[in-house]
Amino acid sequence: MNEYKERILNGIIKENPTFILVLGMCPTLAVTTSVNNAIGMGLSTTAVLILSNLIISCMRNVIPDKVRIPGYIVVIASLVTVVELVLKAYIPSLYSALGLYIPLIVVNCIILGRAEAYASKATPLFAAADGVGMGLGFTIALSLIGLFRELIGAGTIMGLHVMPSGYQPIAIFVSAPGAFIVLGALIAILNGLNIQNNGNKKVEGCSGDCCSCGAGACADRKEEQKIEGQEG
Repeated sequence: MNEYKERILNGIIKENPTFILVLGMCPTLAVTTSVNNAIGMGLSTTAVLILSNLIISCMRNVIPDKVRIPGYIVVIASLVTVVELVLKAYIPSLYSALGLYIPLIVVNCIILGRAEAYASKATPLFAAADGVGMGLGFTIALSLIGLFRELIGAGTIMGLHVMPSGYQPIAIFVSAPGAFIVLGALIAILNGLNIQNNGNKKVEGCSGDCCSCGAGACADRKEEQKIEGQEG
């Protein structure tokens, strides 16, 4: 059970497809104008990821190596078609909002990448767990981006007004440039936290700022300059 849990957490945190691997940028930037659209795309991709990983893992010894990529694409395309028809039948508003980006799940590099890199070499249960982790990581990332874009750009969350009555929405955040701004800011924040955490692991009590650390290379350089100044 711990191994499956680790596999799931790997996709959510360590190898998050959006913030760490920077994959699937097309839907990430295009459909995150609202939280509802982001969750819808994330869950649709998660469903395809789990089922495609499971099927490809079960068929890994059947699909000839020379045609494995076309074989993976056939499996993925079939599943995407099913998801598209389900959305069109039962959630037409989400289907209309996502539009072309639903069939484009077929060419999402997260899905094909996991099929080639992991599902084709792992047992079905581990492959399914990997799909769950990657799918949830993708959904969480899209939801965070959609949350900030909708909140700042429209003053709403999931269509509900949450900002004060005098708030003036910043329209750029619900347009294409806003997607780049929010994505870049979130990646920068996460990278900053990761750098600080790595520093804390190396030196007990480290704040992550090497130049202010008495045990760092910058401190050594400052000491050298001090000695040179005294000699001069």
